[in-house]
Amino acid sequence: MQYTFIENLKHLVFSRRTFLTGTLAMSVSSVLPPIKGVQASVGRKKSITNPPSAMTETLANFVVDTNNNDIPLPIYEHAKVALLDTMGVLLAGKEEPVTKKLLHLADFTGGKEQSTVIGHGVKKSVIQAALINGAASHALDFDDTSARFWGHPSCSIFPSVLALGELEHESGRDLLASYLIGLEIGLIISDSVGEEMYRAGFHNTSTLGIVASSAACARLLGLDRNQVINGLAIAATQSSGLKRSFGTMCKPFHAGNAAQVGVMAALLARDGFTGADDIFEGPNGLLIAFGGSVNDYAMGTLGRTWGVVDLFQKYHAACNWIHSPIEAALAIKKKNKSLQADNIKSIQIITSDIALATADVVQPRTGLEGKFSIPYCVATALETGNTGIAAFTDEAVNSQKIKALIAKTKVHTHPKAEDFDARVIVETTDGNRYSQDYNVMENIPTIEEKRVRVKEKFTETALPILGSSKTETVAEMILELEGIDDISKLLELVKG
Repeated sequence: MQYTFIENLKHLVFSRRTFLTGTLAMSVSSVLPPIKGVQASVGRKKSITNPPSAMTETLANFVVDTNNNDIPLPIYEHAKVALLDTMGVLLAGKEEPVTKKLLHLADFTGGKEQSTVIGHGVKKSVIQAALINGAASHALDFDDTSARFWGHPSCSIFPSVLALGELEHESGRDLLASYLIGLEIGLIISDSVGEEMYRAGFHNTSTLGIVASSAACARLLGLDRNQVINGLAIAATQSSGLKRSFGTMCKPFHAGNAAQVGVMAALLARDGFTGADDIFEGPNGLLIAFGGSVNDYAMGTLGRTWGVVDLFQKYHAACNWIHSPIEAALAIKKKNKSLQADNIKSIQIITSDIALATADVVQPRTGLEGKFSIPYCVATALETGNTGIAAFTDEAVNSQKIKALIAKTKVHTHPKAEDFDARVIVETTDGNRYSQDYNVMENIPTIEEKRVRVKEKFTETALPILGSSKTETVAEMILELEGIDDISKLLELVKG
């Protein structure tokens, strides 16, 4: 690979933590007074300026002390869009094998009928419902993601607060606030250990999702400070989930498990179940175990910035690490409408090491494997323009025309191309060369654009299950959720 790739990169390339710390510094320092004990030095690695034992307690205080009115109204708008997106992909994933097998398990083990298994017309125990709905929401790999989280947060949090909120007859505003607080806890912990977790082979949708889900459920139940600390400890000690499972049913199971553990941890904590009071920062705690340390700057932003604004909703039903190459391929196809598989000589894809390490399937055999194949996703984008749910069937990935394109494709990495940077280069048999750069995390739409695009996506995914009239009613209810006095009204509409 030539050095000109880096010289010509459309976007600046630097480490994610440098970027995030700088972004936090700019967003906070531009509107807020200095934070006591926190240095806003851009690009600084984590350091500890406050006693490390304060982290777990500080996070618990945030869960307990943050009132609904402390959250700015525009932040609730982002949460509602995130819920609309999650509900749509959850409904679309209800018939996936992983969902059905977990439902069979619930049938086999039995339990009280407490919370709705969305789309199936039945109720199971609150823990079982959280598990099944969580797995369904991640079954198609079509749910939202976050660069800070290094994974998929909403599929781990919303299914837990929906199941628990229905059981407890919580209001829509309380549900949204609980989600936002749980998400923020997950992001703050990720700032301290998320990258280390992910690069070591763990799936943060599970390892961090468990804790975020627990915080959200603790908030929804109105637990006191000590109970929240115990709930976080109960969840954190179960933090697990391996990236080796990508391309199998275990990946969406990770999301479902995070949701069920969050519910279980909060309920146990309410009943007096105890755990370590320094589970994150203490000796042999979560941060030490996974190779991280307290990020004091991120801790200082609690309640001042809200990471939900940077959530990335997916518009391609594949691993988020492949979205930049997909967008680059689609841009090439849009500019060159005559481009066809038959006149393509070669395809080069240049991406980051972490993207290739995560989505490393060369020749997928199943639709599920196709979601983790950079060559397949780029090939189907160039040939068909279709990267939605229909592109990831066993039949689609075994198309002979697509296989022929994959055979012409090479994926490279460059040491200075980090995270979501990608370049796609297409050479044709008549000597033309087309090149496109893209980084999805630097092109996150505004909330107004998100609302439109996510509603369109929700209509597409929910319509076959709910029908036209109910699909529109559900979308309107979610987008006005803060006015709903009992969340069970929403669950009644989507029960199936």
